Amino acid sequence: MLKRKHTMKICLIAGALSLSGGHAEKLAATPPMGWNSWNWHGKHEINETVVRETIDAMVAKGLRDAGYEYVVVDGGWRDATLGDNDELLAHPEKFPCGIKPLADYAHSKGLKFGLHTVPGSHDCGGDPVGAYGIEEVHIGQFVDWGLDFVKIDRCKFDNGWDEPVIENVYRKWGRLLKEADRDILFSISAYRYRNWYPDVCNMARTTYDISAKVTGGAVFSEPYVSSKNFWSVMTVAELNNQVADFAGPGYWNDPDMMVTGDQGLTYSEQQIHFGLWCIMSSPLFLGSDPRNMTDEEVKLVTNRGAIAVNQDPREQGRRINGASDRQVWAKKLSDGSVAVLLINRSASAAQSVTFHAKSVGLKGVCTANDIYTGEDLGEFEGIYKKRIESHSCLFMKVRSK
Repeated sequence: MLKRKHTMKICLIAGALSLSGGHAEKLAATPPMGWNSWNWHGKHEINETVVRETIDAMVAKGLRDAGYEYVVVDGGWRDATLGDNDELLAHPEKFPCGIKPLADYAHSKGLKFGLHTVPGSHDCGGDPVGAYGIEEVHIGQFVDWGLDFVKIDRCKFDNGWDEPVIENVYRKWGRLLKEADRDILFSISAYRYRNWYPDVCNMARTTYDISAKVTGGAVFSEPYVSSKNFWSVMTVAELNNQVADFAGPGYWNDPDMMVTGDQGLTYSEQQIHFGLWCIMSSPLFLGSDPRNMTDEEVKLVTNRGAIAVNQDPREQGRRINGASDRQVWAKKLSDGSVAVLLINRSASAAQSVTFHAKSVGLKGVCTANDIYTGEDLGEFEGIYKKRIESHSCLFMKVRSK
């Protein structure tokens, strides 16, 4: 009993730290940025202590100030059953203080808070905690807890998922969240693009899960990692590229959380990965452990020039040459310049990769700067060619003089 009283005291203190925050002027005017627990911790290694320490680390390491504002707890926060009134219950051992004190703590640190939930009958692990038919109950809890972000995963449904059911369920969620007495960013995770997403949510997954630490490690370019469809960085990017026309302010295509850090990619592969997510105007959600980030990773994911490319709302960038080992991706920016990513996908050899300025509407003499290093790359006219090492890239900003 004494131990339980002590726990409650800690919870009450944490709750008292909350700040009253206003609603956002507009949700997702630019790609959302934050951290999600899944890629690193999965369902079994997440708890409220980890979340609190992550919040502190995001502040201490400059991630918050770089724009990573959402702290999202994915699977593992719920109890295995609903309450007597169909309400969601926090896991009694891993989250003994409940959810509201965590949201309050995030707000007190200048961050926003979100959760993963499921719209069917069961969660992805088979627990009967889905919201089908009781959406108002769960959304009411999210408002009371002070959530700013909800990720709705298309997990198990006893009645079966077909396309009309999927659309009806997610449209209902979108309507109820818009009617809620709080601005809550709506993220859909239903594994492929659908043409009604921009009308319903703020961001939506366009692929199956990216391979990450929780699934055995990140992979750069092999098309498939296992029979469960945990996909490589390049596979996810190519699929997300197919729906580039549909992204813009208010709605962004989501190729999944990032796999930077110690998850299986080399540092050069991480540079490609981060550059792609920036070029593609993807939501930037860290999937590593901010408490244990290396200085190298922090430097990469807080690079101001790269983040500025990501946050420019003009368009989703795309691959502008044919699929090959030597790829060129580009994004036109609001100031008239173009972000260009040259990639050597070859696993064995350095190769020259060529960028044609006319392919993105640039004419005459152009200047180029390396986004990652800040180096002035000089001037060129018409064609820029660079020899790039295996599984490496050059991320540059180009403009006409």
